[in-house]
Amino acid sequence: MSASLTITTLAERPEYTDRLWQMPDSWVPFMLNDPVAGACLGQVPDVFPEFVLIATEPDGTLVARGLSVPFALAARGGELPDRGWDQVLTWALSDRRRGTAPDTVTALEIAIRPDAQGSGLSAVLLTAMRRNAATRGFTTLVAPVRPSAKHHEPRTPMSEYAFRTRDHDGLPHDPWLRVHVRAGATVEKVAPASMTISGSLTEWRGWTSLPFDQSGPVDVPGALAPVHCDLSADTAVYVEPNVWLRHAI
Repeated sequence: MSASLTITTLAERPEYTDRLWQMPDSWVPFMLNDPVAGACLGQVPDVFPEFVLIATEPDGTLVARGLSVPFALAARGGELPDRGWDQVLTWALSDRRRGTAPDTVTALEIAIRPDAQGSGLSAVLLTAMRRNAATRGFTTLVAPVRPSAKHHEPRTPMSEYAFRTRDHDGLPHDPWLRVHVRAGATVEKVAPASMTISGSLTEWRGWTSLPFDQSGPVDVPGALAPVHCDLSADTAVYVEPNVWLRHAI
C-alpha cells in the first residue's frame, strides 16, 4: 500500500485540515478525554502545519496522519519530562507563543485508518517524520511512545516492560518500540505520568461499559496501567505511562 501513497505536509495541502479528525482511527473512547489533548491537540494543524504529515491514496482519500511539534528542550535543562505527552505539547505551544526558538521535534501521534493497519504504514510515517524534521534543520526527534502491546500487561510496571528485549536479536519486546529502534532510536526513559485522564464514575462507565463498582485498580481494555477507582469520591483516575525514545537524525 505504501508505494501507492503520497506523503506530504499539511502546509503543502491545507485543504486536508478539516479532514484530519474525520479520518477513522482506533483510539479507545476513554483516551479521547485527556484534557490537555482536548484543549491543545486541535491547535497543532493550525500552528504547526509544516510538522503535520498526511498520507493519501491516489484518489485523495486520507489513510494516515502524523503529528509532530518543535519545542525548546535545551533551555529546560535537556531532560525529557516525566509528564511526557501532556507536557511536551504544552511546551511547544508555549514556545511558539513566546517566540522561543525550538531545538527538538517531538512526535505526538501516528494514526492509521483501521483498514490500513498491519501494512507497515506506521514505520513509513515514522521515517517521513524523521526526514521532515531533518529537512527543517533539526538533529533530534523524540517521541513519548505508547507501546502497542502494553495493554495486554496493564499491571506490569512500565519500567520493566519498556526495557524488555528479545533474546535472539536484542530488539525491544514491544512491536511499536521495536519499529522505533529499528529506525535508529534509543529507549531513553519512562514518562510515568504522560497523560492523566480523570472523571466521575458515571463518565468512566460510559467510556468503558465497565461497572466501576469497587474501589481500587480496574483493568480497562486499551489501558496501559490500571485505572484507580474511588467509590467514596465518585471518581476514577488513569495515569498513563509512556516511553521516551530519542532519534538522532
